[in-house]
Amino acid sequence: MNNTEHIINMGKENVMNTYGRLPMALVRGVGTRVWDSEGRSYLDFVTGLAVTSLGHSHPEIVETIRKQASEILHTSNLYWIPNQVRLAEMLTANSFADKVFFCNSGAEANEGAIKLVRKYAKKHYGKDKHKIVSLKNSFHGRTLGALSATGQLKYHQGFEPLPTGFSHIEAGNLSELKEAVDQNTAAVIIEPIQGEGGVHPIPKEFLLSTKEICEKHGALLVFDEVQCGVGRTGKLFAYEWLDVVPDIMTLAKALGNGVPIGAVLASAKVAESFQPGDHASTFGGNHLVTAVGCKVMEIMTGEGFLADVEYKSSYFKNKLQELAKKYKLDGTVRGLGFMLGLPVQEKGPEIVQYCSDRGLLINCVGSTTLRFLPPLTVSMSELDEALVILEQAFSEKF
Repeated sequence: MNNTEHIINMGKENVMNTYGRLPMALVRGVGTRVWDSEGRSYLDFVTGLAVTSLGHSHPEIVETIRKQASEILHTSNLYWIPNQVRLAEMLTANSFADKVFFCNSGAEANEGAIKLVRKYAKKHYGKDKHKIVSLKNSFHGRTLGALSATGQLKYHQGFEPLPTGFSHIEAGNLSELKEAVDQNTAAVIIEPIQGEGGVHPIPKEFLLSTKEICEKHGALLVFDEVQCGVGRTGKLFAYEWLDVVPDIMTLAKALGNGVPIGAVLASAKVAESFQPGDHASTFGGNHLVTAVGCKVMEIMTGEGFLADVEYKSSYFKNKLQELAKKYKLDGTVRGLGFMLGLPVQEKGPEIVQYCSDRGLLINCVGSTTLRFLPPLTVSMSELDEALVILEQAFSEKF
């Protein structure tokens, strides 16, 4: 029995069976490359599901963790945390928001946003204003509140009854939206790009109309940028592409480049609805994770960083589309920046396995869409290396 088999067998014996895992154990990473427990090397175009956006073992991130761990890791939010204050200031200075709440994950951020929405609605409009509208095919997390907002029924099965007051409409269907939003609607929550739903950008015109309808009915607009935020699209936040400013935005994933952090950003008027005792998180925004968050923001807001992401991602998207055309795939490449999806019908899992066998890690959402989430620091030569493997896969499978 080799080392990988031992890890897998021990995992099956001791770890709850909640993931369909590939038969490999990744143990080391540098930049875009990772190595498994048998020493095999891969290009990582999954990045922990859009988390390690600055690549693995980024030297500045490593030094930040080392330095902070030698000073203090955690004190709880009973006391002021200097790194947290600094990160909040960096986020508000670079976004629409005035205030930030820190937690540990995207699901927790969306849970916090749901609570903030309802507290705001009741404070300003009364007890009946509580309904939350989201989109079909959306994914907002696996806690019960975030799950209720998630518009994919397959994730609901077995966990009913879910919290009430949630409804789901088709993305882009303005008549459904107008029917769903009324005087008792507290908020509409939308991913500007649906990630787990297959990398579907929401049309700008629909988002503009959503904002108008929300304002008409006194409802808040919440953008879930857990996956598409923090540089992934080539701008710091996806809403910057859209000419639509939300009232609340949720972040996680790339904000910590691997350490667990989530954030709820809001305008001052909305944020003031939360008072001491309304919401909390023991680990949220502790010394370590916010030190890393500050370094991530410092790097991503550095001169030329996001422009470089735009350039490289445009190159990769165009080359990927050329391959799709060459091998007569029906769909076009969807997404922005380095959050891209390519529909390949039922061959998705086969292509993922083929690429993995040849040293490229990608994943498939909905069994039909290849999703590409390379680190934002990926080099042009690494993009070309991945394209070679993808062409081999398409040539073999199509």
